[in-house]
Order: sequence, then structure tokens, then C-alpha cells
Amino acid sequence: MSRAYLKLGEILIKEGIIKQAQLDDVIKVQAKEGGRVGEILLKLGMVTEEDVVVALGKQLNLPYVTIGAGLIKPTTDQNLDHLVSKEFALKNYVLPLAKTLNSLTCAIADPLDIILIDNLRKMTGCEINPLIATKSEILKAIDDFYGKRDILDSAVKDSYKQTDDFEPHYEEAAEELSIDRLIARAEEAPVVKLVDLIIKQAIDERASDIHIEPFKDKISLRYRIDGVLHEIPPPAKHLHLPIISRIKILSKLDIAEKRLPQDGSFPVRIEGRNIDLRIAAMPTIYGEKIVMRILDKEGMVFDLTGMGFIPQQLELFRRAIKAPYGLIFLTGPTGSGKSTSLYAALNEIKSPTKNIVTVEDPVEYHMDGINQVQIKPEIGLTFASSLRAFLRSDPDIMMVGEVRDLETAQICVRSALTGHLVLSTLHTNDAPTAITRLIDIGVEPYLLMPSLLLVVAQRLVRKLCPECKEAYEPTPDERERFKLGSDLLYKPKGCDKCNHIGYRGRTCISEVLYFDEEIRQYIVGGVDARQVRKVAVEHGMLSLYDSGVKKAQAGITSLEEALSATIGIE
Repeated sequence: MSRAYLKLGEILIKEGIIKQAQLDDVIKVQAKEGGRVGEILLKLGMVTEEDVVVALGKQLNLPYVTIGAGLIKPTTDQNLDHLVSKEFALKNYVLPLAKTLNSLTCAIADPLDIILIDNLRKMTGCEINPLIATKSEILKAIDDFYGKRDILDSAVKDSYKQTDDFEPHYEEAAEELSIDRLIARAEEAPVVKLVDLIIKQAIDERASDIHIEPFKDKISLRYRIDGVLHEIPPPAKHLHLPIISRIKILSKLDIAEKRLPQDGSFPVRIEGRNIDLRIAAMPTIYGEKIVMRILDKEGMVFDLTGMGFIPQQLELFRRAIKAPYGLIFLTGPTGSGKSTSLYAALNEIKSPTKNIVTVEDPVEYHMDGINQVQIKPEIGLTFASSLRAFLRSDPDIMMVGEVRDLETAQICVRSALTGHLVLSTLHTNDAPTAITRLIDIGVEPYLLMPSLLLVVAQRLVRKLCPECKEAYEPTPDERERFKLGSDLLYKPKGCDKCNHIGYRGRTCISEVLYFDEEIRQYIVGGVDARQVRKVAVEHGMLSLYDSGVKKAQAGITSLEEALSATIGIE
């Protein structure tokens, strides 16, 4: 198959869609993580879905079809919907178009899937004549052909039609239910289907979290997509307890315990992808709230190039992580992508010649070739105790999930001074204040000065949907206020591909503070974060604000989105 991958890459280069250097980077990622070149290019944002499908069509000599050209339109008088079910079509991104004698023409997103072609042949009794189309186009055509009825919406509507002993006086009745009855109710087909559909739709819409919250007269169902919560039509109130019980059974939690918070997890497999769900149950005045964190381990590509760093920042970051020893910190609030950047850095520098160890709380993603430790404070396995054990295990590189106290900070600093490369995170608003934060914790400045290599402060901003973003001319006031150098900026509009949000995906904006000799002197001489910032900017450091404005000028995000992530920092 490797020849096919190379041919696809060569076609994309020939068409001017990617450059040879980009293909080389992708092949390196493929060697480490596996997967197809086209899929990796898509995940890194180097190409669009259409780019890959058109190139694949040229590679396989298959016609590329679209709805706009009227070529994905099944004939209506051949009972094609009975030949191929809607469920099969949705699961496999395939749509029957026409049947001629013993030949069935189908639009297929992945014509290289020989198992799918064989299953179609056996199921229909026909030879398959494949045409190639994008997944999004096929999904739209499936809705048009089989009927525009969202499966989850249908299940939610059905939940309101049910009349059983749960519905009247729900709060009073729920307390009287036996555990056996609760388990039986949670295992009933409608509840099982509803929970499955809630999870599947969240994954399909690229959500990172699912929130199921009870209120007096209703349930709230929300998905966090690209960092923002969006409301989804919720199930009926009387199904709250069965839904919560079903999720707790899957995650091996105590369904009888409703007064205390509980944490659990369970795996799911959807369309060949292994996905972990981390569950947090929390008691509220109207019942238990559930938050499910979606960890798509196979969908994550830890690559510094695709994180969104501006080239000059990426060069400094790479220079630091390739140093033989020293201390590197990533800073920012919760959910700013710090852990992802750390994983990407480790993924770039891992090697059979290096012993890399991490201590995390929790271990979210498993990485081959790296020793990862999950802390367990209840048995004395803390960040500090793990680090002390690490130092006895001949490490080259250590990653600490977070520096929370003086003992952990001191071990990190002393490890960096004794020949180890140490990476960790801090909670500070920007890069210069990381120095004052460490000193406030209790680290001596004379130890900090020779050990610090780099501090990266970052935020995540939503990327404008490339299919529908609208250009506009900034006003003279905006040009002067934000020192804009571009003639055009872009704003969100909304289309089918971004679920009419206007944004799709996220990228990081960052400031990278590299410690040269001049900046080091300010650590010992009495730290003034403002003075450190001033000197760093004179040396070429881009602030978070500058990084955000540059992303807006490049059309990657909107000015409003960039400013919302950096307001109050400058």
C-alpha cells in the first residue's frame, strides 16, 4: 500500500495543493503513528476532504461525483433503499445510485476498502461499479434519498411519547425505585439506543465533552465543540434516571450512590476507531449531572507542525526540546492545549536511544516508547514521589503534568541542573509571569536562572470554516487600533460543513519566551515580569495578542475570536 500512498502524495504535489516538504513531514508522522497519508494531511489541515478525494479518484481512475453536478442522485424506481439499508449506508459512507442488470453503481468515500466492496457485492448480489465522492456529500445525499430524519432527533421525540410509571411525579417515584428495577430500566432497548446515539452524534460532531444536566422540569443536553458549549434537543425528563444509570453501569460506577461525586471511564468503538470516554458524575439539587470527556486517541495526531505555532516560534520551541538538559514550561488556563503541545513535543523527540518518563494526572493519551505514570495521591504516589523515583531510573527526559507545589518545582529545577530535560506546565496568564510564579512558590532565583530554557504561553482559538468564511474590509479605526497590515479580514458565516457555526477546528496562539543571557540576568537581579516582557519583545518575541492578530490577518481566525482569547493580557 505504501506505493499508493506515495502516488497520492505525488498527485497532490503535482496539482500544487501541497509541497514536497509537507509530504515529507506527513510521511514521518505516518512512520510513527500509522494511518493513511490522506487522513494525516486532513488532520493536519494541509488539505481539504475534496482535495484528497479528487486526487484519489485520479490515482484509481475513478470518476469524482458531486451533488452540485447532479451526479449523486439515486434512481427512485429501483427500490435501492431496500437493496442497501440507510443504517449500512450511513455507517460505511456509501450510496447506491443505479442498477443495470447485474451491476450496481455506488458513490463510495473509500473505494480502497475492499472489505466494504465485498460486503456490498454479497449483500446486493451485484457487481459493484464504484464512483468516488466526499463523506460530507454522501451524507447529504443519504439524507435526501432515505428521508431527512435525524436519528437522534427521532429517538429524542420518541422519548416524549413514552408514558410509564417514570413520568408522573418523577422525583418522588425515583427515590422509591429498587436497584434491580433501575438496572432493568437502564438496560431497556430505548434507553440503550438513546445513550448510544447521544455518544455517536457527539463524536460525529467532533465534540470534546457531553453534558447531561437535570433541572426542575427538563434535562439539558449540551456538546462542547471547539471549546464552546452548544445545546442539543434533550430527551424527556422522565428518562434522566435511566440514562444516568446506563452510563454509570457502562463506566462501572455505583448506581446506588447519588450523594457523592464519582469518576469512571469506558471505551467505545465507532467506525473502526477506539475512543475512550471519561465520566464524571456530580450530585445537584435536581439529580446527578454527568459529564463525558471524549478522548479520541486514534484521531489525535501529535505533531508540532500542525499545532499552529508561527514559524519563528516553532523554531525556538524545537531548539529548546532538542537541548540535552534544561527546563521547559507551558503555561495557560485549563483547556488551552498545554498537554497536547507537550505530547507533540515528546512525540517529536522520542527515540530508542532516549529514556523518556512522564508523570500525569490523569494519563489521557498512551504513547508508544514512553514510560507513563498515573499519580495516585491516596496511596502516596504523588508528582514529587514519582519524580524522585524517576531520578533513580536513569532518565534522559522527564515530563511532569503540572507543577503544583514547592517540592515538585524544586525536583524539576534540580533535575534540569543535573543533566535532564524536563517539561511541565504552570497556570499563569503569560510567559514572563511564569518566572515570578516559580519564585513565589519558593524556588530560589539562583537555581532558576541556569535551568530555564523556554516558557510557552498559549491559548486555543476557533478556526474559521474555510468553506464559508466571508471577507470584509476593516474600518480605519480597526486598522489604527490593531495595527493591521492586511487589506481584508474574515468573519464567520455558517454552512452545512460547519453545522452553521462559522468555525471548524481550533488552532493555538502563543508567545514563546526563549531565555538568552540578557533575560537570565533579570531572574537573579529581581524579577520584574514587565521588564522581562519588554526585553523579550525587543529580542523578537511575539506576544499572545500579536500572535492572535497575525492569525486573524492570515484569515485563519476572526479578529473577534483572537481578541476574546487575549483580552486583559496586554
